[in-house]
Amino acid sequence: MDIENMETLLKALSERTRLRILALLTEGELRVCDLMAALNMPQSTVSRHLSYLKNARWIQSKRKGSWMYYRIVRSESALQQKLWSMLDRYLQQLPEVRNDLRMLRSYLEQRRPRSA
Repeated sequence: MDIENMETLLKALSERTRLRILALLTEGELRVCDLMAALNMPQSTVSRHLSYLKNARWIQSKRKGSWMYYRIVRSESALQQKLWSMLDRYLQQLPEVRNDLRMLRSYLEQRRPRSA
C-alpha cells in the first residue's frame, strides 16, 4: 500500500454517514433502499456515500436481478483489516449506530414475507 491508497482509505472514514453505512453493512448484503430506510436519508445521499466507500475499496457491489447489493470488502491489506477490526468494535458501541441497526432490523423484518 502506498501513501495515496492509505489517504483514500482513511478519508473514506472521515464522514459520519459513511461510518454509519459501514456499521449497517455488518448485517450483511444490503440494497440502497435498505440503507435509505435505516438512515432516513434520500437515495442520492446514500448512493453518493456508497460510491465513495466503493472507490476507497471498503465495500463491493453485486447485481442480483434488478437490484444492486452492497457488502463490506474483506481486504488482504493488513492496514485495512486492522482498521476494520477497530471500527467494527467501536461503531457498535455508539448510540446513533445502535439506533440505525434497530431501524434496519425493523425495516427488514417488515419486508420479510409472512408465512400463511
